[in-house]
Amino acid sequence: MPRLYAIPSAMNETRLQTLEETLAHQDQQIADLSEMLILQGREIAKLHKEITKLNGKINLMENHESQSEGEALSAADFAAQNKPPHY
Repeated sequence: MPRLYAIPSAMNETRLQTLEETLAHQDQQIADLSEMLILQGREIAKLHKEITKLNGKINLMENHESQSEGEALSAADFAAQNKPPHY
């Protein structure tokens, strides 16, 4: 009779080891994904600041009044009037 119990015990041991390995891999994947989420959150915050800064510049250009006509310029008109010196 002990022989009958030895086979299932070995099978249970192998199965338990497989489950432990799977759990360890899943724990590592969760940690990796958590780190990725943190990095992406930081990148999103950085991009949000840049977008806010660019929106401010665009609003400044759109609200800038033409000195000669006294009317508001569009961003394209403002850029056309204020070309860099190499153009």
